[in-house]
Amino acid sequence: MGAVPLLADASPTYPASLPARIVCRIVSQITAETISLLSDRVIVRSERRRPSCHVRQISMYVCHVALRMSFSDIGAAFGRDRTTVGHACHVVEDRRDDVAFDEFVSAIERIATAVFQSSDLIGGGHD
Repeated sequence: MGAVPLLADASPTYPASLPARIVCRIVSQITAETISLLSDRVIVRSERRRPSCHVRQISMYVCHVALRMSFSDIGAAFGRDRTTVGHACHVVEDRRDDVAFDEFVSAIERIATAVFQSSDLIGGGHD
């Protein structure tokens, strides 16, 4: 996989009507619940060793890549520095070379995007 796309110039697609902290909390819950549901699968077994760290890193990545949130907004929402968000994004991107992990992260991206689009909280949810 390539470098993490830096989306500083891109328009945000996360819900303007919700604070970033709420959006990040929802994405974290989606990630944690999905890991819990898939707990018997190989990809998730490795996630159980450091679950809170992995959930946070994946959630930060999804917020940045799928929802186009800035590192600063994500960092503030998670109580971390923007450089920590950048590190998390690079860690997740590096792990996407593993096909199973890539499929897992792609699923989280699709779910997170669908949650906000289906409730018309971000652009593109209109028919």
